[in-house]
Amino acid sequence: MDQQEMQHEGEPHDQGLAERLNWLRAGVLGANDGIVSVAAVVVGVAGATTATGPVVAAGAAAAIGGAISMALGEYVSVSSSADSQKALIEKERRELAEMPEEELAELAGLYEAKGLSRATAQQVARELTEHDVLKAHLDVELQLDEDEVLNPWNAAIASAIAFTVGAALPFATAVFLPVGLRIPVTFAAVLLALAVTGATGARLGGASVLRPTLRVLIGGAAALAVTFAIGSWLGVSGIV
Repeated sequence: MDQQEMQHEGEPHDQGLAERLNWLRAGVLGANDGIVSVAAVVVGVAGATTATGPVVAAGAAAAIGGAISMALGEYVSVSSSADSQKALIEKERRELAEMPEEELAELAGLYEAKGLSRATAQQVARELTEHDVLKAHLDVELQLDEDEVLNPWNAAIASAIAFTVGAALPFATAVFLPVGLRIPVTFAAVLLALAVTGATGARLGGASVLRPTLRVLIGGAAALAVTFAIGSWLGVSGIV
């Protein structure tokens, strides 16, 4: 039986699995942000006026502005992380070129610290160095892979798309439904969507579903209630 056959069925062995799960969780959170922020805006405006035009304008502005903001924030954040990763990789490459023997001894020491005997650690370090010296050092010393440096453009685009997808639900319900159904249906649709995103995020994180889902629901309901109350007060007082 070869190594591949010995792997347990259903057990993940893909080194990029954790990273993909992190991106998926980020996408769920981005969609959640889109749902809550745009729903709060359109519900608040709908509480102030029954006219459709202001709701459309406010919802569109919130959706577009929020997507751009999410994309820019993610781009800046991931760019900083990617720059740090690249700097560390270049530093390791330079050290390997300038002092290969010291780096080999360091690699062997790291494997010995993990529990291997000195002889085994030295043998493993030599074999890995012969195979791919940079990859071996990046993996053990820095837990990095040269081929998996974060891409800020991918992160920015994914965040913008996730936010837009989340924003589409409250925007559609608030804009296209009759005035009498606009607010209650938006409330119901948003809470249902938040329950789905909360449960999905909890499952992806390996946590129990109930508590994270309740947190998301309570937070979303509070945001909608507050903005609706403020919008209604502004409408009644004649400010808008």
